[in-house]
Amino acid sequence: MTTLHAVFDKARAEDRAALVGYLPAGFPTKDGAVAAATAMVEAGCDVIEIGLPYSDPLMDGPTIQDAVHRSLINGTRIADVLRTVEGVAKSGAATLVMTYWNPIDRYGAERFARDLASAGGVGTITPDLTPEESEPWLAASKEAGIDTVFLVAPSSPDERIARVAACCTGFVYAASLMGVTGARETVGAAAEGLVKRTKANTPLPVCVGLGVGNGAQAAEVAAYADGVIVGSAFIRRLLDAPDEKSGLAAVRELASELARGVRR
Repeated sequence: MTTLHAVFDKARAEDRAALVGYLPAGFPTKDGAVAAATAMVEAGCDVIEIGLPYSDPLMDGPTIQDAVHRSLINGTRIADVLRTVEGVAKSGAATLVMTYWNPIDRYGAERFARDLASAGGVGTITPDLTPEESEPWLAASKEAGIDTVFLVAPSSPDERIARVAACCTGFVYAASLMGVTGARETVGAAAEGLVKRTKANTPLPVCVGLGVGNGAQAAEVAAYADGVIVGSAFIRRLLDAPDEKSGLAAVRELASELARGVRR
Protein backbone atom coordinates (compact mmCIF):
# COMPACT_ATOMS: atom_id res chain seq x y z
CA MET A 1 0.00 0.00 0.00
CA THR A 2 1.40 3.39 -1.03
CA THR A 3 0.85 6.05 1.62
CA LEU A 4 0.13 9.71 0.99
CA HIS A 5 3.28 10.56 2.92
CA ALA A 6 5.33 8.48 0.48
CA VAL A 7 3.61 10.06 -2.53
CA PHE A 8 4.38 13.62 -1.49
CA ASP A 9 7.91 12.77 -0.41
CA LYS A 10 8.56 11.27 -3.85
CA ALA A 11 7.04 14.23 -5.67
CA ARG A 12 9.05 16.66 -3.56
CA ALA A 13 12.26 14.73 -4.31
CA GLU A 14 11.47 15.01 -8.01
CA ASP A 15 10.75 18.76 -7.65
CA ARG A 16 7.19 18.52 -8.88
CA ALA A 17 3.61 18.43 -7.68
CA ALA A 18 1.68 15.21 -7.21
CA LEU A 19 -1.11 14.42 -9.67
CA VAL A 20 -4.42 13.39 -8.11
CA GLY A 21 -7.19 11.93 -10.27
CA TYR A 22 -10.84 11.41 -9.35
CA LEU A 23 -13.43 8.93 -10.64
CA PRO A 24 -16.66 7.71 -9.04
CA ALA A 25 -17.00 4.00 -8.34
CA GLY A 26 -19.36 2.23 -10.72
CA PHE A 27 -18.67 4.52 -13.67
CA PRO A 28 -18.70 3.83 -16.55
CA THR A 29 -19.29 0.35 -15.09
CA LYS A 30 -18.14 -1.32 -11.89
CA ASP A 31 -15.21 -3.02 -13.62
CA GLY A 32 -14.74 -0.07 -15.95
CA ALA A 33 -14.02 2.26 -13.03
CA VAL A 34 -11.10 0.09 -11.92
CA ALA A 35 -9.80 -0.16 -15.49
CA ALA A 36 -10.04 3.60 -16.06
CA ALA A 37 -8.38 4.50 -12.75
CA THR A 38 -5.62 1.99 -13.40
CA ALA A 39 -5.02 3.54 -16.83
CA MET A 40 -4.77 6.96 -15.15
CA VAL A 41 -2.14 5.61 -12.73
CA GLU A 42 -0.15 3.97 -15.51
CA ALA A 43 -0.10 7.31 -17.36
CA GLY A 44 1.10 9.35 -14.39
CA CYS A 45 -1.48 9.82 -11.59
CA ASP A 46 0.09 9.45 -8.15
CA VAL A 47 -3.14 9.41 -6.14
CA ILE A 48 -6.64 8.26 -7.05
CA GLU A 49 -9.80 9.51 -5.36
CA ILE A 50 -12.68 7.06 -5.70
CA GLY A 51 -15.99 8.84 -5.37
CA LEU A 52 -18.73 7.20 -3.33
CA PRO A 53 -21.91 7.75 -5.40
CA TYR A 54 -24.48 9.76 -3.48
CA SER A 55 -27.92 10.95 -4.50
CA ASP A 56 -27.71 14.42 -2.93
CA PRO A 57 -24.33 15.98 -3.82
CA LEU A 58 -23.41 19.43 -2.55
CA MET A 59 -20.28 20.37 -4.49
CA ASP A 60 -20.53 18.15 -7.59
CA GLY A 61 -20.99 19.96 -10.89
CA PRO A 62 -23.05 18.63 -13.82
CA THR A 63 -20.31 16.37 -15.22
CA ILE A 64 -19.72 14.50 -11.99
CA GLN A 65 -23.45 14.45 -11.26
CA ASP A 66 -24.03 12.76 -14.62
CA ALA A 67 -21.40 10.11 -13.88
CA VAL A 68 -22.67 9.52 -10.34
CA HIS A 69 -26.25 9.19 -11.62
CA ARG A 70 -25.12 6.50 -14.06
CA SER A 71 -23.23 4.77 -11.27
CA LEU A 72 -26.30 4.70 -9.05
CA ILE A 73 -28.37 3.32 -11.91
CA ASN A 74 -25.71 0.62 -12.26
CA GLY A 75 -26.58 -0.38 -8.69
CA THR A 76 -23.32 0.74 -7.08
CA ARG A 77 -23.25 0.31 -3.32
CA ILE A 78 -20.63 0.83 -0.62
CA ALA A 79 -19.43 -2.76 -1.05
CA ASP A 80 -18.73 -1.95 -4.70
CA VAL A 81 -16.86 1.20 -3.69
CA LEU A 82 -14.63 -0.84 -1.40
CA ARG A 83 -14.02 -3.41 -4.15
CA THR A 84 -13.09 -0.55 -6.48
CA VAL A 85 -10.62 0.80 -3.93
CA GLU A 86 -9.11 -2.66 -3.60
CA GLY A 87 -8.73 -2.99 -7.35
CA VAL A 88 -7.22 0.46 -7.84
CA ALA A 89 -4.86 0.14 -4.87
CA LYS A 90 -3.26 -2.82 -6.65
CA SER A 91 -2.01 -0.34 -9.27
CA GLY A 92 0.37 1.12 -6.68
CA ALA A 93 -1.36 4.48 -6.35
CA ALA A 94 -2.38 5.86 -2.97
CA THR A 95 -6.16 5.40 -3.09
CA LEU A 96 -8.69 7.46 -1.14
CA VAL A 97 -12.46 7.64 -1.00
CA MET A 98 -14.16 10.98 -1.50
CA THR A 99 -17.57 10.90 0.14
CA TYR A 100 -20.21 13.00 1.77
CA TRP A 101 -20.74 12.27 5.43
CA ASN A 102 -24.20 10.69 5.35
CA PRO A 103 -23.15 7.39 3.72
CA ILE A 104 -20.38 6.92 6.33
CA ASP A 105 -22.77 7.79 9.13
CA ARG A 106 -25.35 5.27 7.89
CA TYR A 107 -22.72 2.56 7.36
CA GLY A 108 -21.07 3.23 10.71
CA ALA A 109 -17.93 5.33 11.08
CA GLU A 110 -15.76 2.69 12.76
CA ARG A 111 -16.92 -0.01 10.36
CA PHE A 112 -16.33 2.17 7.30
CA ALA A 113 -12.83 3.18 8.41
CA ARG A 114 -11.92 -0.41 9.20
CA ASP A 115 -13.33 -1.78 5.93
CA LEU A 116 -11.66 0.96 3.88
CA ALA A 117 -8.28 0.19 5.44
CA SER A 118 -8.81 -3.54 4.81
CA ALA A 119 -9.48 -2.77 1.14
CA GLY A 120 -6.16 -0.94 0.84
CA GLY A 121 -7.56 2.58 1.06
CA VAL A 122 -5.29 5.17 2.66
CA GLY A 123 -7.86 7.76 3.67
CA THR A 124 -10.93 9.84 2.91
CA ILE A 125 -11.89 13.28 1.68
CA THR A 126 -15.09 14.47 3.36
CA PRO A 127 -16.22 17.75 1.76
CA ASP A 128 -19.29 18.37 3.93
CA LEU A 129 -17.93 17.26 7.31
CA THR A 130 -17.09 20.26 9.47
CA PRO A 131 -14.40 20.37 12.17
CA GLU A 132 -17.11 20.87 14.79
CA GLU A 133 -18.70 17.52 13.90
CA SER A 134 -15.56 15.59 12.97
CA GLU A 135 -14.37 14.03 16.23
CA PRO A 136 -16.04 10.61 15.79
CA TRP A 137 -14.60 10.30 12.29
CA LEU A 138 -11.15 11.48 13.32
CA ALA A 139 -11.11 8.91 16.09
CA ALA A 140 -12.32 6.09 13.81
CA SER A 141 -9.79 7.01 11.13
CA LYS A 142 -6.92 7.14 13.59
CA GLU A 143 -7.87 3.76 14.98
CA ALA A 144 -7.97 2.27 11.46
CA GLY A 145 -4.73 3.96 10.42
CA ILE A 146 -6.18 5.98 7.54
CA ASP A 147 -5.73 9.66 6.71
CA THR A 148 -8.30 12.42 6.81
CA VAL A 149 -8.59 15.27 4.30
CA PHE A 150 -10.84 18.31 4.72
CA LEU A 151 -11.49 21.32 2.50
CA VAL A 152 -10.69 25.01 2.72
CA ALA A 153 -12.15 27.63 0.39
CA PRO A 154 -11.21 31.11 -0.82
CA SER A 155 -13.78 32.51 1.62
CA SER A 156 -12.15 30.78 4.61
CA PRO A 157 -10.58 33.24 7.08
CA ASP A 158 -7.17 32.29 8.46
CA GLU A 159 -8.64 31.15 11.77
CA ARG A 160 -10.95 28.76 9.93
CA ILE A 161 -8.13 27.47 7.73
CA ALA A 162 -6.10 26.65 10.84
CA ARG A 163 -9.03 24.80 12.38
CA VAL A 164 -9.73 22.79 9.23
CA ALA A 165 -6.05 21.98 8.70
CA ALA A 166 -5.83 20.68 12.26
CA CYS A 167 -8.34 17.96 11.29
CA CYS A 168 -6.23 16.84 8.32
CA THR A 169 -3.52 14.19 8.38
CA GLY A 170 -3.00 13.42 4.66
CA PHE A 171 -3.15 16.79 2.93
CA VAL A 172 -5.38 19.84 2.84
CA TYR A 173 -7.76 20.17 -0.12
CA ALA A 174 -7.85 23.79 -1.33
CA ALA A 175 -10.91 24.52 -3.47
CA SER A 176 -9.75 26.97 -6.12
CA LEU A 177 -13.07 28.80 -6.30
CA MET A 178 -16.47 29.17 -4.73
CA GLY A 179 -18.80 26.85 -6.58
CA VAL A 180 -19.14 23.30 -7.83
CA THR A 181 -16.72 20.98 -9.57
CA GLY A 182 -15.95 21.20 -13.26
CA ALA A 183 -13.14 21.96 -15.70
CA ARG A 184 -13.00 25.65 -16.62
CA GLU A 185 -11.17 27.96 -18.99
CA THR A 186 -9.07 29.31 -16.13
CA VAL A 187 -8.27 28.17 -12.60
CA GLY A 188 -9.69 30.39 -9.86
CA ALA A 189 -7.48 33.43 -9.30
CA ALA A 190 -7.84 33.07 -5.53
CA ALA A 191 -6.21 29.62 -5.51
CA GLU A 192 -2.61 30.75 -5.15
CA GLY A 193 -3.42 33.06 -2.25
CA LEU A 194 -5.44 30.33 -0.56
CA VAL A 195 -2.54 27.89 -0.83
CA LYS A 196 -0.18 30.47 0.65
CA ARG A 197 -2.52 31.16 3.57
CA THR A 198 -3.05 27.45 4.17
CA LYS A 199 0.67 26.68 4.15
CA ALA A 200 1.12 29.35 6.81
CA ASN A 201 -1.14 27.29 9.06
CA THR A 202 0.06 23.72 8.49
CA PRO A 203 3.13 21.71 7.48
CA LEU A 204 0.91 19.33 5.48
CA PRO A 205 0.88 19.30 1.67
CA VAL A 206 -1.79 21.50 0.09
CA CYS A 207 -3.52 20.30 -3.08
CA VAL A 208 -5.70 22.38 -5.38
CA GLY A 209 -8.90 21.10 -6.95
CA LEU A 210 -11.81 22.48 -9.01
CA GLY A 211 -11.23 23.88 -12.46
CA VAL A 212 -8.11 22.07 -13.70
CA GLY A 213 -8.63 20.33 -17.03
CA ASN A 214 -5.44 20.40 -19.11
CA GLY A 215 -1.67 20.28 -18.91
CA ALA A 216 -1.18 24.04 -19.00
CA GLN A 217 -3.52 24.56 -16.06
CA ALA A 218 -1.83 21.71 -14.19
CA ALA A 219 1.54 23.39 -14.70
CA GLU A 220 0.11 26.70 -13.48
CA VAL A 221 -1.19 25.16 -10.25
CA ALA A 222 1.91 22.97 -9.75
CA ALA A 223 4.01 26.13 -9.54
CA TYR A 224 2.55 26.90 -6.09
CA ALA A 225 0.69 23.80 -4.82
CA ASP A 226 1.91 20.40 -3.64
CA GLY A 227 -0.72 18.56 -5.63
CA VAL A 228 -3.09 19.08 -8.56
CA ILE A 229 -6.53 17.44 -8.39
CA VAL A 230 -8.45 16.64 -11.59
CA GLY A 231 -11.85 14.97 -11.78
CA SER A 232 -14.40 16.36 -14.23
CA ALA A 233 -11.96 16.41 -17.15
CA PHE A 234 -11.34 12.66 -16.78
CA ILE A 235 -15.05 11.95 -16.49
CA ARG A 236 -15.80 14.05 -19.56
CA ARG A 237 -13.38 11.93 -21.59
CA LEU A 238 -15.27 8.80 -20.52
CA LEU A 239 -18.69 10.34 -21.12
CA ASP A 240 -17.72 11.43 -24.63
CA ALA A 241 -16.08 8.14 -25.63
CA PRO A 242 -18.06 5.90 -28.01
CA ASP A 243 -16.94 2.74 -26.21
CA GLU A 244 -14.91 1.59 -23.20
CA LYS A 245 -11.70 1.00 -25.15
CA SER A 246 -11.80 4.55 -26.52
CA GLY A 247 -12.57 5.88 -23.04
CA LEU A 248 -9.54 4.16 -21.54
CA ALA A 249 -7.33 5.59 -24.27
CA ALA A 250 -8.78 9.06 -23.68
CA VAL A 251 -8.19 9.10 -19.92
CA ARG A 252 -4.72 7.68 -20.43
CA GLU A 253 -3.93 10.49 -22.88
CA LEU A 254 -5.23 13.16 -20.49
CA ALA A 255 -3.34 11.73 -17.51
CA SER A 256 -0.15 11.76 -19.56
CA GLU A 257 -0.70 15.40 -20.51
CA LEU A 258 -1.41 16.37 -16.90
CA ALA A 259 1.61 14.41 -15.65
CA ARG A 260 3.83 16.39 -18.02
CA GLY A 261 2.17 19.56 -16.73
CA VAL A 262 2.97 18.94 -13.05
CA ARG A 263 6.60 18.29 -14.07
CA ARG A 264 7.19 21.55 -15.94
